[in-house]
Amino acid sequence: MSTAEALAVADVVEPSDRTKSGSPRMIPVFGAVIRDDDMQGIFKPMDLNRIIKLLEEDDKDDSEEKQLSYIKKLVHCYQNGFPLRDLVQIFKILSLCAEKLERQPCFVEPASDLIKLCGLPFLKKKVSDEITYTEDTANSLALLGELMKIPNSKLRIQICKCIIDFYHAEPPKKHIPGYQQVSSSYKIKMAEIGGLAKAVVESVLLLENQLVEKLWVLKVLQHLSTSEVNCTLMVKAQAASRICAHLNDPDPSGQLLFRSSEILWNLLERSSKTEIIQQLSNLECLLALKEVFKNLFIRGHSHYERQLRNDILVITTIIAQNPGAPMIECGFTRDLILFATFNEVKSQNPLVKSLKLSNSYEDFELKKLLFNMIIILCKDLTTVQLLIDGKVILALLTFVKKPERLKIIEWSAAQYEELQLHALATLSSVAPLLIEEYMSCQGNVRVLAFLEWCDHEDNFFIHGNSFHGTGGRGNKFAQMRYTLRLLRAMVHLEDETVNTDLCEKGVIHQLIGIFKNMISRPDEKEEAIALEIQSDILLILSGLCEHNIQRKEMFGSEGVDIVLHVMKTDHKKLQIGLGHNVLLFSTLDCIWCCILGCYTSEDYFLEEEGIFLLLDILALNQKKFCNLILGIMVEFCDNPKTSAHVNAWRGKKDLTAASLLIKLWRKEEKELGVKRDENGRIVDTKKPLLTSFQKEQKIMPLPANCPSIAVMEVAENIRAKIYAVLGKLDFENLPGLSAEDFVTLCIIHRYLDFKVGEIWNEICEEVKLENLKLVTADEKSLQSIIAATENIGKMVASLQNEMIESQARQDVQNEQRVYAKIQATHKQRELANKSWENFLARTSNAKTLKKAKRLQEKAIESSKYAERPHNATYHQTLIKGLNTTVPSGRVVTVESTPVRLLGGPLADTDIALKKLPVRGGALQRVKVKTLNESKKSIPI
Repeated sequence: MSTAEALAVADVVEPSDRTKSGSPRMIPVFGAVIRDDDMQGIFKPMDLNRIIKLLEEDDKDDSEEKQLSYIKKLVHCYQNGFPLRDLVQIFKILSLCAEKLERQPCFVEPASDLIKLCGLPFLKKKVSDEITYTEDTANSLALLGELMKIPNSKLRIQICKCIIDFYHAEPPKKHIPGYQQVSSSYKIKMAEIGGLAKAVVESVLLLENQLVEKLWVLKVLQHLSTSEVNCTLMVKAQAASRICAHLNDPDPSGQLLFRSSEILWNLLERSSKTEIIQQLSNLECLLALKEVFKNLFIRGHSHYERQLRNDILVITTIIAQNPGAPMIECGFTRDLILFATFNEVKSQNPLVKSLKLSNSYEDFELKKLLFNMIIILCKDLTTVQLLIDGKVILALLTFVKKPERLKIIEWSAAQYEELQLHALATLSSVAPLLIEEYMSCQGNVRVLAFLEWCDHEDNFFIHGNSFHGTGGRGNKFAQMRYTLRLLRAMVHLEDETVNTDLCEKGVIHQLIGIFKNMISRPDEKEEAIALEIQSDILLILSGLCEHNIQRKEMFGSEGVDIVLHVMKTDHKKLQIGLGHNVLLFSTLDCIWCCILGCYTSEDYFLEEEGIFLLLDILALNQKKFCNLILGIMVEFCDNPKTSAHVNAWRGKKDLTAASLLIKLWRKEEKELGVKRDENGRIVDTKKPLLTSFQKEQKIMPLPANCPSIAVMEVAENIRAKIYAVLGKLDFENLPGLSAEDFVTLCIIHRYLDFKVGEIWNEICEEVKLENLKLVTADEKSLQSIIAATENIGKMVASLQNEMIESQARQDVQNEQRVYAKIQATHKQRELANKSWENFLARTSNAKTLKKAKRLQEKAIESSKYAERPHNATYHQTLIKGLNTTVPSGRVVTVESTPVRLLGGPLADTDIALKKLPVRGGALQRVKVKTLNESKKSIPI
């Protein structure tokens, strides 16, 4: 400790603490009491530079004892930890001691004591010391790793203990006045910055024959590998290959294998897995893993050994994912296949002759890991022969059967269920590679029998407690799902032997029956899995029927019914995300493969309004379905009955199929970036179909067998299919089209001509790029073709203009009709208003009323015959005393005048009753009393 620090410690003494007697003074620090004589034992003023200078001097007779004395004093002074500010000098002293070890072994003990003190928490005087001395601390700790290269066992072990103390530091027994401990993670972080882990890994090569030191180093690496930074440094130092290559070294304690596997696990989890796999993919590492796994598999019986065996297998599985790993060359693949199948297929191999797995959790996990290893190994085609020799298909097919309750099996019900599902998943990957083995083991018979059991209603239901059993609790959906995946994998190989064998055993009717049963027993809880099963059924049927008319006939009306059922599903479910989209794709594929080409199925599909359902889905305007539906429509239109159905379809707002197809064309061209004006007319008559992608791509000379951009573009969008459908519907008789539709239809009608012209333009450009000179006849022909294409474009543009102008005139005429109707309405209102004004004038002005009366009488007289016919009866048409000037009936009620004032509507008229009530007026109701009723209203 420097003199300034000693003075700082002394400054904490208060004057009041001094006593008059000669007793030692008391210093309260952090609630503890420290005496003066104690503090002398904690820090003593020492000149560290002097010690360094003394160690750097040439050795003299008395210098060694003096150097050792000073180092011992230094150790005693810093027995509670090193301050951060002194680390550089202290580690300089430590490195000088290390240099003297070879000639002066007496320095081993002082150096070991100094290293031991490095395991204690460092001390800081200020809060900022951790930041201030970051670089010095990191470089000092890195020196510990360099000291591992010194060939001294005691020193190396002490360094390892010191580094381990970083992770298990104990607080000092005494508190240092004026100093605080650095945080517990500070040392770990500084070790990461200094690259201590890399130096420790490099020291492993120096310890090949020194087991004790090697175990200490592995223990250190086990602690260091808990950090991602350290793992990255260790990977750069080739830690994985260096550790793995020595897994099989002799070790009676068993710690070497345990700690090495733990380090490899940490490296795989916290660093680049690709780099680790690359380091372990060599013959030396795989041979070591092979021997370790084999020994643990055969001789390991304890719980710990079985866990370690499984860990080694997982590490091997990760390595096997690298195609370049020499798994076959080292014989590891053959042994793994043997271990995976020995329980199901009896083998005389001495490795497994007397071996048997138990139903313990570790052995159960081992069985699943071996199944998973087979899936990984079969990705390398060179493994196929080993799979055949190991009878892998036969071993896996032993699980494809219903559980036998009466038979005593080594696995529990839940374990057997999970292994069964895992075996089915493994078969889906392996069986397509081993078709002959699959057929020789009667694979189709076993699979279809198991599938029948899955569809059968009985009291057996699985637990659904594994990854493969997800969603299968309380039903058999999990088994059915993986069985159908296996069938799908086999069918889509398009191997005629397999498909014929399946059809002969009635797979088509069996699958249709399963589909119908699922429809009749919906399970909303597992809807996603049910949809997946239905999709697989339809895909299997598509694979079986695609190129065989007899199988399409077997599909028949029952198959069409299940297809129609799916198509009638509520379209809102397509947005849920449970799998309805996949099911719909499978259904459309099934229409293409199982219905098209079979006339009876096509007719039944049309009779059941299948085309209407297809157009309903097309009207959803979802691009992912359009291409496939339009392809189906093109094929269906070859049937002469289809056109009537297509033309009869109506969508929302009375949308017709032709109008829908033309709208899809416009949308597609907008997405492709085709130039059109605001009315949809052609802008470039030379290249009317050119897309933005074609503009960006430069024309390049290509061989004759390579399609050009214009040809490839046909298959990359739906325009050609729309042209084909409209062409088969007859361009001239399309119902429900607007003027805009007709403008677009002109382009569609000439699509083929435009496409041919586009290809000829490409040919012309290629000829120019290749600097070819055509003969006169060919050049004239090429120019004529290009000119003809341009003329067609101009003609279509002219026709479009005429249509637009005609529509504009029609719009003007319609507008004039509307205006005429509006004018007539206004005139009628004016006449009504005028009539009302005349009526008001007659009722409010007597002169006007009299004038109107005279005009009325004059009009009546003028309407009469000038000469009365002979023998004619004359009827009086006027009512005398009637003061109105409007046509009236026999009774007129004026509601504006109270009845009580006038005596009734017919008072004082010629047709009034002769006998009037006392109150006068026309007929009125009066109330009289009778014998039966107290009061009753009767007319009098």
